[in-house]
This record gives sequence, structure tokens and C-alpha cells, in this order.
Amino acid sequence: MNYQESHIVILTNIARFIDLTELEKQKYLSLLTEIKVKKKSFLMQAGDITQYEYFITKGCLKVYTLDEDGAPHISMFAIEDFWTGDMASFITKEPTRYYIKATEDSELLGISRANYELLFQEIPKFERFYRMLYQRSLISYIRRSNHGISLTAEERYIEFKKKYPNIVNRITQKDLAGYIGITPEFMSKIITKVNRK
Repeated sequence: MNYQESHIVILTNIARFIDLTELEKQKYLSLLTEIKVKKKSFLMQAGDITQYEYFITKGCLKVYTLDEDGAPHISMFAIEDFWTGDMASFITKEPTRYYIKATEDSELLGISRANYELLFQEIPKFERFYRMLYQRSLISYIRRSNHGISLTAEERYIEFKKKYPNIVNRITQKDLAGYIGITPEFMSKIITKVNRK
């Protein structure tokens, strides 16, 4: 079967964890919804109930919360081959506190809650896939929390550059500062210092 490029990307991602037959691949793809988000548009806003788990096939999005002063605190950037959304809201049907905004024109594949449940009934091995996905996500979250406590802002920036070299040039300095947890001015000084080394 000839797959669209977006389908090849998601099937390659899944193949790292589970093996699917041709029939299972086709069934899975039939449960997905294609979603396009223009640059600077929201995929999701605080107060929404998350309707989908998202996989990015093209583009870049930022996931963030706002503090009481309205300052953004970015928890992740999601680019091609990344999953994103708010799993807690998706599962509990409670409103999310996150915003997901496109920083580039983006294309995603989403699986709705109903299709997510149907997927587990039709292809049980996907329970293993999502369990592994969530475990990796949790480990990443714990590491990021520990880095926030134990590393300096400069070390957090160096770590980000090393871990996500294909993201660092696609985001603004202001958004990077929101991720590192410092002011854009301080971010500018750190970038200049690190690049001088």
C-alpha cells in the first residue's frame, strides 16, 4: 500500500515499540484525524477539555501554562515525530490548564477519545505502545524537573541544545527563555556567553 508521508512518519514512530501487520496499520490510520494549525494559532487553550492525543507530522508547537502575572512557562516544544496534548485532561475529561500554540504552520494526526478506546479493543498491542509512550514522557518530565532544581540556567540551555539540536534554531529567544525559566535579556547573555566558548 502507498502511504501518505504523514502516515509513514507515525507508523515509523510506532514501529520503534510494536510490530503491526498491514491490516493493523490500515485500521490504525483509519482512526486518525488530520489537523492543520496555522502559525500563531492555538491547538488547545486552558479551560478546554482535550479531545485528542496529537502526533506532529510537520511544524512546531509550544506547550505552556500562564502564571498569575500572565507570564508563559513553556513545558515543551513539539516538532515532527513528537506526541503532544494533555493526557490528564484527555483521560479525565477535566479542563486543561495548558495552551498549545503553533510557532510554525503545523500538521498533526489526532486520535479522539472514542477512537482511542476502540483502538485498544481492536488492536490490544497498542496498550503496550501507549504505556511505553507515557513512561518515556514521565521519565522526561521527572528529568526536566530535576534539572530545574539542580542545574543553572546556563547548564539548562546547554542541555537543551545538546538534547534538541533540531529545535533550538526553530524557536524564538523569548520562547527559549520561557522554557529555561529566565528573562529574555538573561537568555541573550547566556547564548552570547555559550557561543563564545
